[in-house]
Amino acid sequence: MADTRPNKISTASDAFLVERALDGDVAAFETLARRYALLMRSYATRLLSSNAEAEDVVQEALIVAWSTLGTLQEPNKVKSWLLRIVSHKSIDLLRKRKDNTDLESVEIASPESGSPERQALAGSQLSALSSALSHLPDVQRRCWVLREIGENSYQEIAEELDLSVTAVRGQLARARAALMKEMEEWR
Repeated sequence: MADTRPNKISTASDAFLVERALDGDVAAFETLARRYALLMRSYATRLLSSNAEAEDVVQEALIVAWSTLGTLQEPNKVKSWLLRIVSHKSIDLLRKRKDNTDLESVEIASPESGSPERQALAGSQLSALSSALSHLPDVQRRCWVLREIGENSYQEIAEELDLSVTAVRGQLARARAALMKEMEEWR
């Protein structure tokens, strides 16, 4: 009978895993990657509106993270650091494809479980949300995604986007108001 208890490394703190990874422990870094891969992918998908590109961005971000782990100042903030790398990689990709994107070819992330009706409804809602997000000004969209998908604090968003906390609050308020108006039919 297999042992189903979690191993100690999978329950270790982020800071401990970073320290171990800095000492060359690949398993510790893999644990961090597994811990935050879904969040990173969700975040990239919201920024890029493409599952395939999000996968590529997450892979690139993890390579960058492994090679620059020594630059991380506060090991307990590895989650926001990883999301910041994903953000930068996503923005680089958006800049490359700017004016070359055909809106008809954009992929929308869809749920993987549930009845076909629920999947269709959720897909339609995600499509509407992606469309509404694409109409937001860049800074509002980035603030919203960092807050709602990345679960960053206002302070972390301010640092990431080089804004004041007050500006972040204002951008989020405007983004939320615009999204509420756009998503009215889904209430």
